[in-house]
Amino acid sequence: MSIKRLDQIEKHLSTMASTNSLFHEVPLAPPDVIFNLTAKYKADTFAQKVNLGVGAYRDDAGKPWVLPVVKKVEQALVNDPSRDHEYLPILGLATFREASIRLILGADSPAIKENRVTAAQTISGTGANHLGALFLSRFYSKEVPIYLSNPTWANHKPIFNNVGLETRNYAYFNPKDNGLDIDGFLSDLKAAPERSIVLLHACAHNPTGVDPTQDQWKAIADVIESKKLFPFFDCAYQGFASGDLDRDAWAVRYFVERGFELLICQSYAKNFGLYGQRAGCLTFVLKNSDAAARVSSQLAKLQRSEISNPPAHGARIVDRVLNNPELYAEWVENLREMSSRIKNMRDALRDCLIKSNTPGNWDHITNQIGMFSFTGLKAPQVAVLKEKFHIYLTDNGRISMAGLSTSNVEYVANSINHVVNNVA
Repeated sequence: MSIKRLDQIEKHLSTMASTNSLFHEVPLAPPDVIFNLTAKYKADTFAQKVNLGVGAYRDDAGKPWVLPVVKKVEQALVNDPSRDHEYLPILGLATFREASIRLILGADSPAIKENRVTAAQTISGTGANHLGALFLSRFYSKEVPIYLSNPTWANHKPIFNNVGLETRNYAYFNPKDNGLDIDGFLSDLKAAPERSIVLLHACAHNPTGVDPTQDQWKAIADVIESKKLFPFFDCAYQGFASGDLDRDAWAVRYFVERGFELLICQSYAKNFGLYGQRAGCLTFVLKNSDAAARVSSQLAKLQRSEISNPPAHGARIVDRVLNNPELYAEWVENLREMSSRIKNMRDALRDCLIKSNTPGNWDHITNQIGMFSFTGLKAPQVAVLKEKFHIYLTDNGRISMAGLSTSNVEYVANSINHVVNNVA
């Protein structure tokens, strides 16, 4: 080979090397399932398309709904001459945190009276989960796993894995009756190593919509106590699930009454409709006030290194509502309106499926609670719903009840009837 040709090859290789990124071997991550599903829905031009994937409330016209009480408070904030854009404290707006604690624990909680509670304002429920996970990885243990329900919210596993915690599953959903596998649940907790962390959905389990009964919660607490496990509650739907704020907080309050140390993640995305404002709270309930002070100091240190300060706007809206009796009462009515529409859609879907003589028992549609329902539909059936009927839902058969309306529920039911009868 001539020297000229070698020079050309060398020059080409040099050029290739200079155009390669230092990160050219970074693997391409798959798109997020839910957001990718929404993008496909938006790109679909079919007139009767239906989005049952996204976990956000929609009114009966299929439109995003800004709660009337939120509109009122936002207008008041705009007209407030004292409002500024200064930093909030590292742990967030104090009155927001105090109100969040009262909301989830109850104003008469002994934990509040004994000053053994501390909280941090977070970037919605995701931020609360992350900050709680980070704290436990630093000050509890990285040597024990955290147990997640099978299935659970798709973001739980990455959040805990990202801070170095091992995730394991406990049985939860029983596909035979589309209900709770309480025997498997308790058995897996009994087999867990002592001091393991257990993530529990406080209400409106995502993605199944299946919640334990109060007696089942008591049995769960018995095992957690006997095995010395640590309860980690995620509460994204208080008030939104049943329309009753106290009912939706029952499990958390019961565990506090039993004397557990625990943490609670709260989100105001669903129950205030503040999806994009990212308002949330992480609360620790501890044995004494000294432990609360120590935990609070470390939460502030972790938060400072992660986000410095939480955002103000959404927290100010929640703060004003939770601390004003008239606005609070209006918010409760808004919650009831949302939860009632969801319940009505559950009834309507079940009735349409029965009317169509769709094979199977569909009582689980109305027995489940909250934003989501695990329909029991199989992946091939879901594929046909998307491809032939332009109905968008996740492959595991989970649907967002908020995507149903009086104008599309019959179409959805008829489509489900078709795939159940014709697709194995």
